[in-house]
Amino acid sequence: MARIDETRPFLPVNIAVLTVSDTRDPSTDKSGDTLVERLTGDGHRLVDRAIVPDNVHAIIARVRGWIADPEVDVVISTGGTGLTGRDVTPEAFESLFEKTIAGFGEMFRMLSYEKIGTSALQSRATGGVAGGTYLFALPGSPSACRDGWDLILKWQLDNRHRPCNLVELMPRLMER
Repeated sequence: MARIDETRPFLPVNIAVLTVSDTRDPSTDKSGDTLVERLTGDGHRLVDRAIVPDNVHAIIARVRGWIADPEVDVVISTGGTGLTGRDVTPEAFESLFEKTIAGFGEMFRMLSYEKIGTSALQSRATGGVAGGTYLFALPGSPSACRDGWDLILKWQLDNRHRPCNLVELMPRLMER
């Protein structure tokens, strides 16, 4: 699975966490808390955190602000990736993508399948790049956030991961 090259120094990544929900507030945002605990526990920096309603325009506005902020390397959202009419996070994120990281959603669903079987098909987890910033949208449960971080993002956001990782590509994301 993951191989960490201990001879390389760890480089912390600046991450913003977005919770998409009509019902959660800072005291009830367990999924956002899960992401923050995991990313900071692994040595990365939480540079901002927000909660926005299930509304395409609100999501886009918040994420655009982070894309424009040179201090934000990665945005990870939780919530709004299901199939109901209010679930619009993938539409908001994908409207911003310059490049899609198709493997992120595919891998998330594959790993989810191992835990929840065919119910994994209901996830529309997605990933991409916009303005030199990585964007990842995860489902809104703490379990999905743990899986997304522990099984995928933790490794790809560690510059020591071999044979390759997303951090190494950061300086080149804006190449034309």
